[in-house]
Amino acid sequence: MHRFFVPPNWIDHGRVIVQGGLAHQLWNVLRLKPGDEITLLDNSGWEYRVRLEKLEKDQAEGSIVGELLGHEPTARIALYQALLKGERFEFVLQKGTEIGVSDFIPLKCERCVAGEPREAKLERWRRIIREAAEQCGRARLPQLSPPLSLEEACQMAQGWRLLAWEGERGRGLKGYLEELRSTGRLEENKEFSLFIGPEGGFSQREVQVAEDHGVMPVSLGQRILRAETAGLAAAAIILYELGELG
Repeated sequence: MHRFFVPPNWIDHGRVIVQGGLAHQLWNVLRLKPGDEITLLDNSGWEYRVRLEKLEKDQAEGSIVGELLGHEPTARIALYQALLKGERFEFVLQKGTEIGVSDFIPLKCERCVAGEPREAKLERWRRIIREAAEQCGRARLPQLSPPLSLEEACQMAQGWRLLAWEGERGRGLKGYLEELRSTGRLEENKEFSLFIGPEGGFSQREVQVAEDHGVMPVSLGQRILRAETAGLAAAAIILYELGELG
């Protein structure tokens, strides 16, 4: 069944009015007809099964025939991803949404090759997140923040704050999660802030800045992952350890 995130005011007392580009998509692209059903989401966590009753090129109307509380990860992972060149950042947004990342915060780092995005690029990124969330069955849209410096990001980060760094030799992500689990702290606090560097990695100075703010460097293993892969792998590991995957 087709799924779409819509403004909350489109859903009112069991009735739904769809407007603009989505109405055109239902009518002219998907060629739906009265009696067909779609799922609408208002970003509250609820899913609404809607039976269409009237379709035109600029407006569609229907009624809610079922409601269901969607399935979202109980863990909240904020991915502080350094800006990446080309389509790599978009790949992170799309796949991170599919895995279960809750927040994306672009980082401006010393070794970033990509420049700071303009508003048009941010809007494109929001669209990528929304489409990925609709496709993979998310009930809430991951949030996209404006780009921040590393120091600003460290100051706002919440929960267990981890920085993936290839130079870390003593503390691995798996061992750290096992330590949290063994002391009962993993179940008490399921909020993570995960810092991932750019193509050239974090500089030694940036790692020190993060540590000074209480962010803990961790290793992701013996192999050095690409910048667009590391955050996805780390997020998947965390969600798996919390029983959110598989």
